[in-house]
Amino acid sequence: MTDHEAIDVDVPPSGTGCADCDAADPAGWWVHLRRCATCGHVGCCDTSPAQHATAHARATGHPIIRSFEPGEDWFWDYESSQAFDGPELAPPTSRPVAETVPGPRGRVPRDWMEHIHQ
Repeated sequence: MTDHEAIDVDVPPSGTGCADCDAADPAGWWVHLRRCATCGHVGCCDTSPAQHATAHARATGHPIIRSFEPGEDWFWDYESSQAFDGPELAPPTSRPVAETVPGPRGRVPRDWMEHIHQ
């Protein structure tokens, strides 16, 4: 059963990209973005080299994420390993549509496909 109590519909996302990739030195890049439904932390997906969304869930115990990609509104529960439909979260609900995938523009290596997790 999904713990909907872990979802805070009022908390905004931490930014428009992966907070951990942006803070890294050198800065990282991502394939897709995920938003913590508890605190709003935006992290990169498990296909991304650093897998920050899953790392955030493990470190904080926040079990639920929502896609932070344009046109996607699915949630994922790490504890049950199940996707589900959930409530509308505080805006913005996705990264900027104009941003590249993978992204962000200018930080993605030319051989990016050799660095992703399959």
